Parts: sequence; structure tokens; C-alpha cells
Amino acid sequence: MSTRVQPVSAAAGGMKSKAPPVPQGRRAAGSPTGPTGSNAILKEAVDAVVSSFAKHTQGYGRVNVVEALQEFWQMKQARGAELKNGALVIYESVPASCPPYVCYVTLPGGSCFGSFQNCPTKAEARRSAAKIALMNSVFNEHPSRRISDDFIERAVEDARATFKGSQDAADNPNTGIGAFRFMLESNKGRTMLEFQELMTVFQLLHWNGSLKAMRERQCSRQEVVAHYSHRNLDDDMRSQMALDWIAREQEMSNIIAQELRSAEEELDQARLAGRELRFPKEKKDILMLACAQLNGVDTIS
Repeated sequence: MSTRVQPVSAAAGGMKSKAPPVPQGRRAAGSPTGPTGSNAILKEAVDAVVSSFAKHTQGYGRVNVVEALQEFWQMKQARGAELKNGALVIYESVPASCPPYVCYVTLPGGSCFGSFQNCPTKAEARRSAAKIALMNSVFNEHPSRRISDDFIERAVEDARATFKGSQDAADNPNTGIGAFRFMLESNKGRTMLEFQELMTVFQLLHWNGSLKAMRERQCSRQEVVAHYSHRNLDDDMRSQMALDWIAREQEMSNIIAQELRSAEEELDQARLAGRELRFPKEKKDILMLACAQLNGVDTIS
């Protein structure tokens, strides 16, 4: 499986990187509710990982995947993993009056996954989300998913080839590729999921236009990376981004509605493909917060 990581876009000046997802599948348009094609392959892969994990921790028999996911993170915490907000796994069901039901699960580090099947019940949606989250959690423990010197060199070399950058650009932290190397080296020893959680902040800053604004204020990429590498994605950051979108709405009517539709489509496609969802879900939540504030509502309903 490839461990390719896309670098900071030197042309756009923003962060385009994503940690490599686990096996991806996509539901064909108009496909039936049962798993078909690549979605069926994804389901088989998820079931295989879940069953293997269960055999090593619980013995043979039917797996309660929701409990298994929680136990996995409690086990990590007991073994010394640094979990700032504890080992609690959080589920979020999307309100719906009829199937298919959708559920999201957020892991202690912030990574987010969702039900990747068409689920006839809310309980099945929760189990589906837990399955893909457990698969990613287990897979993330493999040594190949940890950022090492060898990984950094391969990733930077791949970035140079993709963007036709020079060796000087790779060594200069004020270039896109150089900033990419700086971020990787700053996160040496971390796993891909941990790196993805950090990259989500920069993806949102790029999407929101904040990176462009900082560049116009003559902030170097290295300064921006150094500052936001230690900044958690919190309610204050979300609120500020929501205010930015409200300001755009006043200049360009319906921009929030258009962006929200795009974010919802991206989130749905990524969910059905079994990908990590933090970035598209945060976009959707920020835009919904902006809508709520525009309508004079304090919280998202």
C-alpha cells in the first residue's frame, strides 16, 4: 500500500497535503443499496481487520465493534499514548426520519470516520462507522504508518518530482516543498493519523483564505507552520472562520450556500469511500455555524 503524501502546493501557497487513506472505494452512481464493486471490497477488508483484531483481544465469536473500538483506545491510553482529551470515542448520528442512516465517529486524536454502507437502522450506521474507524486505528499502528527519516526523504523526493522542484527548493523552508519537509521533520515519530490531524488545520486555513492573508502580510511559510503546528482546532478557530464566511456572504450573496453544498457532496463521497473525514466535516460544520449566526441562532441545530 502506498504511503505517498502530497506536499504543500507551492503554486497556491497553501496546504494541500493529506495523509494516505486506507483502501478506498467509491459507490457507482445509481448502485443498489447493497455493497457492490469497490464498496464490497472495502467491506471485506474492514471485516477482515475487525475480525483479526477481535481474535487477538477477545477470542472467537461475534464482535461488538463499538465496544472493540473503545477498548482499543483505552488500551492505547493504558500503554502510555498521549491523548489530550482522554480515550473517549464520540459518535454523532445525522438526524433522519428514514433510512439510509448516517453516523460519524470521532477518535480521541480528532480523526473522523463515517458509516460507509447504506444502513437500514441507526444502530447499524453506528456499527459501520465503528468498523472503518477500528480498521484505521489498527492499521495506523503498523511501522510503515510512522514518519521516519526514510519516509521523509521518499515523500520529499516524490514532491519534487510531482511539482518539478529543485533540491534548493526542498531545502528552503520558504518554498512549498521546503515547508512540507519542515512539517514532516517536525512530526517525526508520529503516525499518519496524527499527521493528518495536524494537516487538517492547514487545509482549513487554506480553504478559508487565511494562509493567503498571512502571505500578504509577509508572513513566511515557516513562521505560519511553526505557529499553527501547536494550535489545536477549537471552537475559537471555528468561530473565526465562520465570521470570515459571513463577511464573504455580505460581499457575494449565496456564497455560503454554494460552498455548503460542495462540502456536503465532498463529505458524502469521502464517507462512502471509507476515507478520513475531518477536513470535509469541519468545513460543513463551520459553514453551518456561519448560517446559524446569519440567521440569529446561537448554535447549530
